[in-house]
Amino acid sequence: MRMKYGFVGLILLVASSAFSQEPAAPPVLAPSKSQAAAASLSAQFLGRYAYKPVPLDDALSAKIMDKFIKSLDPDRMLFMQSDIDKFMVGRTSIDDAILGEDLKIPFSIFNVYTQRVVDRMTYARSLLKQGFDFSVKEDYPLSRDDAPWAQSNAQSNELWRKRVKSDWLRLKLAGQADTAIRDTLDKRYKNILDRVYPYKSDDVFQTFMAAYTTAVDPHTDYFSAAASNEFDISMKLSLVGIGAVLQERDGYTTIRELVAGGPAQLSGKLAVGDRIIGVGQGEDGAVKEVVGTRLDEVVQMIRGEKDSVVRLDILPADAGQSANHRVISLVRDKVSLEKQAAQKSVVPVVKDGVTHKVGVITLPTFYEDFDARRKGDKNYRSASRDVAKLLGELKQDDVDGVLIDLRDNGGGSLAEAIDLTGLFVGKGPIVQQRDAEGKIKVESDDLSKPAWAGPVGVLINRGSASASEIFAAAIQDYGRGVIIGEPSFGKGTVQTVVDLDQVARNSKPELGQLKLTIAQFFRIDGGTTQLRGVTPDISLPGLSDPKTLGESSYDNALPFDQIKPARYAANDNMAKLLPQLRSRHDDRIKNDKAFQRFVEDVADLKTQREKRTISLNEAERRNEMTELTNRLKAREQADDGMLRNEDDGLQANERSLSANLAIENARKNAKDVLRDEAVAIVSDEASLLQGTR
Repeated sequence: MRMKYGFVGLILLVASSAFSQEPAAPPVLAPSKSQAAAASLSAQFLGRYAYKPVPLDDALSAKIMDKFIKSLDPDRMLFMQSDIDKFMVGRTSIDDAILGEDLKIPFSIFNVYTQRVVDRMTYARSLLKQGFDFSVKEDYPLSRDDAPWAQSNAQSNELWRKRVKSDWLRLKLAGQADTAIRDTLDKRYKNILDRVYPYKSDDVFQTFMAAYTTAVDPHTDYFSAAASNEFDISMKLSLVGIGAVLQERDGYTTIRELVAGGPAQLSGKLAVGDRIIGVGQGEDGAVKEVVGTRLDEVVQMIRGEKDSVVRLDILPADAGQSANHRVISLVRDKVSLEKQAAQKSVVPVVKDGVTHKVGVITLPTFYEDFDARRKGDKNYRSASRDVAKLLGELKQDDVDGVLIDLRDNGGGSLAEAIDLTGLFVGKGPIVQQRDAEGKIKVESDDLSKPAWAGPVGVLINRGSASASEIFAAAIQDYGRGVIIGEPSFGKGTVQTVVDLDQVARNSKPELGQLKLTIAQFFRIDGGTTQLRGVTPDISLPGLSDPKTLGESSYDNALPFDQIKPARYAANDNMAKLLPQLRSRHDDRIKNDKAFQRFVEDVADLKTQREKRTISLNEAERRNEMTELTNRLKAREQADDGMLRNEDDGLQANERSLSANLAIENARKNAKDVLRDEAVAIVSDEASLLQGTR
């Protein structure tokens, strides 16, 4: 389920009888001279130095306008059609306005937006005074991305009646009484309304510039002077304490990335896309609602002393409207290099009385201890150095093959990706880079011979990006090993950050920073990992939604491209083995109950994602919950241990009715089932190669 809301996070809307007076008009905001200058200077850089310069013309102006409006009202629930008609008058004038250092257009739109928030909140409040009839059979749309804006006030009121009714019903199904529901929604509504009034011109400008830069390409961005000063929060959106990267998406404070080795990632309780709807301090502190709360304020609530406990109220990424949220506890800690480090295990595979040992190396990120290296420490830690050591240990363990697990490895050091590849292919080209001027540079490794010459497998998923894709692509192009899993993320571009104040030679920070794309990666076979990612040789099912995760989920991602191949010698052994590996894989999973149940989990999540509407009839929704409960109980009776996991703070009766349990088990099974099958594939590879010797 994906529900989109406006800039301030319109999630669950309420009315408060205590808030009966007419709300004050929101402030009228205007741009500053420095903001206008920053927009103009950014335009000059993007038009001249970007990898694929996009001229600031009427066509780009229209895209900027559309993205700006969508960022404010993604579900088309706030603006009226009459508002849109007025906005469209300036749709092709934004380019002239930016170059002329005149930002009246976006600021005037934002001022209408804040007034519409106040209007809609006032109406939502009045709805809660009367309650709802949940015996009526009617539906509510889960997504209105392309729906028309309301033509009249009556149409807008009907949309909001269903929105508030849906919000109420979800809490009712979660077991809350009407009085508690009113109280919960009242607190949330107050948060939302309160956030309208403190907005400053910098908030408007940051939102507008985000629309401008992402209209150029998804990885181009702008950070205002204020945002740059809060680098951890606004630029990297990094949460000190739990090791997660947050963003405000579709109105929720959402997990964008789990930092390798951080408490969140190590706990296994959070996943990309999960939404934080409450934060509590300590083991038993009250959980405070954060729906409608600004991102930087949520960050401050999650930060804290090392070894202290923070509790997060989570709505899982794939949770449906009938699902309960859950409270998890995390112990704050610093993310150390040791916790990011590669780890190994040895997994035995028995088939036809023969046992193969497969070494599994899990690599969460392509790390490097830059400080130690800069200081001249000859024993500095890095991904390639640690993996080289683990390969030596696996040789001592007499393993028959090695699996490199790169699932959810979002990248890191390019140099480490090159050095790591060299451990398996030896000396030769690894990746190509093309800059904005069209110059191509081939990056190579100079290791005289590989550290591991035996069978290799690489396990990837949709979260494997950038450096992970460089490594997997090179292994595939050389024919060095079998690539297993889902198609990877598809990020094949390089960005740099420009300090606009340095460019303008300002003595104090005013203009902010611009992140722009300056180069693109290409495989040694000439193709690029951009957009398409790395296609596995043997595909496994995955939980991710390619419509929301990966480069192809962006509407303006740079296209796939191709250049001349680098000079390298590929091994054709893998191409010869693949038909047999695929055949053995297909035969094995047919009779693998754990794997087939995971396939069912994936199918269930896909069905849930594809739902366009949800019933507002209580009986129908409870029937859906009962069906889910019965299916989960049937699995438990199979007594195969797949559904035995920790409580995570849910009471037994809540767990039995929660779709979250299905999601939790699907995530858990993905780690076990997919790794086990990848290990079996590497074992097959070893067996077949031994047979050819």
